[in-house]
Amino acid sequence: MISFRPGSQVWQLITMLSSVGEFPMRSLHLLGNERVLKALIRRLTVQETIHNAMTGANMTCRLFSVSGKGTNKTIRLYKGALPILEWIHPDAHRYYLEAFRNHRFSGDASHWERNHRVAEAAALCLRAGIEARPYYLPHLQNKELLSVIPEHAVMYLAKEIKKVSADELNKTMFTRMVGAVFVGKCCYAVYNTRDAVMKWSGMGEFKTLYSLIDLARMNAGESSVDTALLLGQSEEIALRTLFESDKSARREFRFDSIYRHIHYIPMNESGIRQMRLITVPDWKEKFLELLFEPEARAYHQGMFEYDAYLNGVYVFSHLDGDLARLVRFKEAIIAQTGRFEVLCFPYQVSLINEYMGGLVTIKIIDMDLIEQELCPERRDLLER
Repeated sequence: MISFRPGSQVWQLITMLSSVGEFPMRSLHLLGNERVLKALIRRLTVQETIHNAMTGANMTCRLFSVSGKGTNKTIRLYKGALPILEWIHPDAHRYYLEAFRNHRFSGDASHWERNHRVAEAAALCLRAGIEARPYYLPHLQNKELLSVIPEHAVMYLAKEIKKVSADELNKTMFTRMVGAVFVGKCCYAVYNTRDAVMKWSGMGEFKTLYSLIDLARMNAGESSVDTALLLGQSEEIALRTLFESDKSARREFRFDSIYRHIHYIPMNESGIRQMRLITVPDWKEKFLELLFEPEARAYHQGMFEYDAYLNGVYVFSHLDGDLARLVRFKEAIIAQTGRFEVLCFPYQVSLINEYMGGLVTIKIIDMDLIEQELCPERRDLLER
């Protein structure tokens, strides 16, 4: 018998699948202990009794199914187990059937890969305390100016964004965006490159940006969107993805021309911590307040992008993981004389070394110190 209660591993898996339909086996590390979760899934691909510790109810069924091979293995709920979704949330069962065509999934590689990209992003957000379960969120609309977006950090999955209207569906048909994160009024487009360079549909992403601006204006009162969160397995892949443009090779459609700020988030525990920092209101300014005295700050007044000038050294903070800004910084200092320093977290060192070469010195900042000041409370929605 398996005990089902908020925070348990089986509760986390069912909660995840109720929102995204299927989840890649290779990304179980985003949900917790990979070895333990794999063992649990194997156990629950055959009939087992599940005990609801909150109500005392029991359900005997096969809970999960696993299909695919190698890195393409995908986990889904077994059809006969779908009534268990009522244990998660009153609307979870209804949402699941509507969102996933009454439990019908395509075997086409492009469909399950798309689902996996979305699932990984949702998992990372939930672990970081960003609500991504659609049945917990108010519906987006495009009819009038309303304050729809909650005050706490939320992520709307791409599927929910496309529901707003048929026009939005047409505009975002070819986009690689997997969702949008709102922190108060601030809106961030979310992309997931996984472990391969992502090929952009330049015009598609450009149209997506304007669709997102409309949604942010109608639902959060924000008329500007200039930032994307880029998830991936490695910074090297993320940086190469940054320069991947559409077939026209027009610079205005390059990803860093569409979004001025592109924050790389690794899909691991460091990325979960990084994402948690993003939920802090005005987080980038608070980073700089912690790092520098006011008299040393550049305040965007320099001839190029840097954050402080200390003892004859131009200091640039990469703690926010902004790849687009890092590109602009490198392009600027190649033509400059002087001494330059980049601040980064430990997991960012290899990228800075490789990309910046000998142009800068590197100073490593302990993420613990930033977290203690900005987000002392750990929020993991998959444990609640």
